Amino acid sequence: MKPETRTEIEAAVFRRLLTHLDQHKEVQNIDLMNLASFCRNCLSKWYKAEAEARGESLEYEAARELIYGEPYADWKEKYQTEASAEQLATFNQKNKD
Repeated sequence: MKPETRTEIEAAVFRRLLTHLDQHKEVQNIDLMNLASFCRNCLSKWYKAEAEARGESLEYEAARELIYGEPYADWKEKYQTEASAEQLATFNQKNKD
């Protein structure tokens, strides 16, 4: 596979992941963290880091908007629910170390 083709495929897969997450707003970040040890905020941080590694300046909030599809504060107000005691206990247990 040509490197350019691989990059195009990886970019398409990433866009598809973002679309999938957008279509499943009921999946909370804490759920993602508990199951996969990453969330939408992690993707935002990775996006920002990779942009900066390539000499692009990108604010964290701008990266979040790219990942969430809208300003994070708006997304949070519309879709984020309070974490349950069980979700928090799972998160805290996984992140004890």
